[in-house]
Amino acid sequence: MAKKEQATPVIQNRKANHLYFVDETFEVGIMLIGSEVKSIRDGKCTIGEAWIDLDEEKDELWLVGAHIDEYLFANRFNHFPARRRKLLAHVHEIQKMRKAKEQKGCTLIPLKIYFKNRRAKLEMGICRGKDQHDKRQSIMERDAKMEMARAAKAHK
Repeated sequence: MAKKEQATPVIQNRKANHLYFVDETFEVGIMLIGSEVKSIRDGKCTIGEAWIDLDEEKDELWLVGAHIDEYLFANRFNHFPARRRKLLAHVHEIQKMRKAKEQKGCTLIPLKIYFKNRRAKLEMGICRGKDQHDKRQSIMERDAKMEMARAAKAHK
């Protein structure tokens, strides 16, 4: 019996949870070239400065600002590292994203890129930006959780 392949995160956007409140997440596919897939498997990708553009006329999603390094062994068949990449989503999901984006302060941000059943997937979120005091509060909450974990570990 074949083992089920786990969905393992390869590339994560670490800035996303610090800069944004994530309201809702979606899993979408990415249209990639072969050398891009190999680069992502090697971990040569950054999505920290990336965002998702919604084309209103054609109902299409585009990943903009993601940098996938050129694959070392692809020589002349390599890809352009900073190109826009089309995202594959259901129509009802795109409509839901459009409604959310029309709200003030909401944006679409990539959270992680991973492989699921040998296909590259992108987890994206509908996000709202954090203010400075929100960032401080989340840091204080994280520190409090760490202190409680230390205290619980010390009393074992």
